[in-house]
Amino acid sequence: MIVTPLLVIFLVVVFIGIWLFVNTIDKRKWITFLVSLVLTPVVYFYMFYPMINIFSSYHHEKHFSTKAWEENPQLRYEMANQILADSLLIGHSKNDVEALLGKPEWLSWDDTLKVNSQNKWNYNLGFKPGAFNNMQECLELQFIYNKVKSIKPYQLEKTFE
Repeated sequence: MIVTPLLVIFLVVVFIGIWLFVNTIDKRKWITFLVSLVLTPVVYFYMFYPMINIFSSYHHEKHFSTKAWEENPQLRYEMANQILADSLLIGHSKNDVEALLGKPEWLSWDDTLKVNSQNKWNYNLGFKPGAFNNMQECLELQFIYNKVKSIKPYQLEKTFE
């Protein structure tokens, strides 16, 4: 375990909360301190920390690799930030993108043509972890003259039965 300032602050907050609670039960300071000292790690690691992980939207980030993209399609959201921030695909041809990401999973609808556009490729990135998350992360690549001109992230709401 790595001790960070945030960890220390959270432990102090939990300790103070337990101290105040135990102080309402027993006024002897040494017992209050001892019980608080023993219960703080238990309450922190089995109650406070899991709640932070459930309700926060933190997730790991990975560098883009074609192998990881193909092997773990449900974890592609971990590589999306690098693709967007570094503009990895901007200027690449359709053949280059297909070699890196594979065939598009679906094509976007073009209202002017009333058909799925061959110039708007979409990829599923999976679901970011978190409680009550029903939003699927997606990525749309728009091609102009056979080159990627823009990359747009968006979310689709999924209903589970």
